[in-house]
Amino acid sequence: MKKSIITLLVIIASVTTASLFAQAPPPPPPPAHGQSGNVPGGNAPIGGGLFILIGLGAAYGGKKLYDLKKDSLEE
Repeated sequence: MKKSIITLLVIIASVTTASLFAQAPPPPPPPAHGQSGNVPGGNAPIGGGLFILIGLGAAYGGKKLYDLKKDSLEE
């Protein structure tokens, strides 16, 4: 009984991993991506998103300070 279960597990493992080795490599990148050569990401603009994150962080920090000050005045 144990030998048949082990044999079945070995067969399943070999069949499932065989497809992983048979995959082709990824295609090459397009010829003109990025301005400074073959760099992943190139020169992506981050200005707008950065200002939104800074604004949200400042609002969260302000709310935390407001709550802290409010709690200390009530006590």
